[in-house]
Amino acid sequence: MSTPRKPGVDRRHFLKSAATVAAGGMSALPVLAVAAQAAQQEAKGPAPEVLGPGPVPLTLKVNGKDRAIRVEPRTTLLEALRIHCGVTGPKDVCDRGACGACTVLLDGMAVNSCMTLALDAEGRAVTTTEGCAPALHESFAKADALQCGFCTPGMVTACAGLLGRNPAPSADDVRDAISGNLCRCGTYPRIVSACREAASSMKGGK
Repeated sequence: MSTPRKPGVDRRHFLKSAATVAAGGMSALPVLAVAAQAAQQEAKGPAPEVLGPGPVPLTLKVNGKDRAIRVEPRTTLLEALRIHCGVTGPKDVCDRGACGACTVLLDGMAVNSCMTLALDAEGRAVTTTEGCAPALHESFAKADALQCGFCTPGMVTACAGLLGRNPAPSADDVRDAISGNLCRCGTYPRIVSACREAASSMKGGK
């Protein structure tokens, strides 16, 4: 004998109704997410311009002169200088920021150009060994502060950066400034002497 059904909501009806409501709520979630994202983007302002993946126009100020080139966004400053600008002072040696042969000055500060994107240098002053004071080159030659020459452009540029902020460096100041530059020929003592000699020469010239 079957038990008579009591009035009200049974278990099956309750579960079916709950599933329907949940499904409706889930279908609305993507719409709400898109609306929230649009509102957030509107609050931030217009989306930034997307560069690439192809070549984009770029103007670099190298040693005081503007160089208009086109490069892919992934191009390093070293590649832009050597390949697109014909400025070959910075050397491509380790290509991982470990040797300092690619050192350039970016707004007066020494950086590894192999680890810097060319796009990040736009609007900033780029100085390579070609743009450093002649007194530095002369002092390096006079002190015989080079042998194979691979490290020399980076060393000269690092020293130029030091003299730009400290016109009378001590030997320790020079050692600290070139600590990121490796010389496989071991001419460090002569490089230190050359930098300090250049400092005296430049100070006397003023």
